[in-house]
Amino acid sequence: MSKSFYNVVNPDNIIEKYGADSLRMFEMFLGPLTQFKPWKTEGITGVYSFVKRFWSLFYKNDKFEISEKAATEEEEEVLHETIFKIKNDIEKYSFNTCISSFMIITNKLIKVNCNKREILEPLLIILSPFAPFICQEIWSKIHPQKNIINEKFPKYDEKLFIKTEFNYPVSVNGKKKLTLNIDKNLSDKEIENLVITKKRITEIIGDRKIKKIIIVKNKIINIVV
Repeated sequence: MSKSFYNVVNPDNIIEKYGADSLRMFEMFLGPLTQFKPWKTEGITGVYSFVKRFWSLFYKNDKFEISEKAATEEEEEVLHETIFKIKNDIEKYSFNTCISSFMIITNKLIKVNCNKREILEPLLIILSPFAPFICQEIWSKIHPQKNIINEKFPKYDEKLFIKTEFNYPVSVNGKKKLTLNIDKNLSDKEIENLVITKKRITEIIGDRKIKKIIIVKNKIINIVV
């Protein structure tokens, strides 16, 4: 891109069409801060689409709506996991992965139709350094006369998103029969001992002899009889 080649992109034109927040996030989304990135404006439409989807969390049929209902475990899990990721990625200057995380949580919240203040307020705060204009616009609807830039970065609770158990699908001769929640810290031998004592397993196997138990850690358990 050079003036001599007459291919300079005027940022004012992009801002007029997509908004300043879309341009800011698109530049961050191109790749790691320290690496060379080819400039192609075609990709900005994806970021612009994200901005509109994020806006739709707060507006239904052009009407601002936010709920005071308590958040579900699923909603709390995705929020606190995102706060954790954003905090760590910011410290590593990995802004492109931050944008990816924002896109992921927005899609998840739209899927469960979440517009709860308990979830959306912290999300607004962590997004505000990346998209200050849209976040301040929405924040002023919730807290008139307040500036989102003065808010403290939300804290995360690891207990809400770091799981100590895994829900193993248990198969007998390759056919899934049930699922078991098992502590991730157990050894293969401890998992075997736990599985063979389960009443449902003994009912399925009956008088047949267990030849071996195949355990793929944090994936699947297969009992061969």
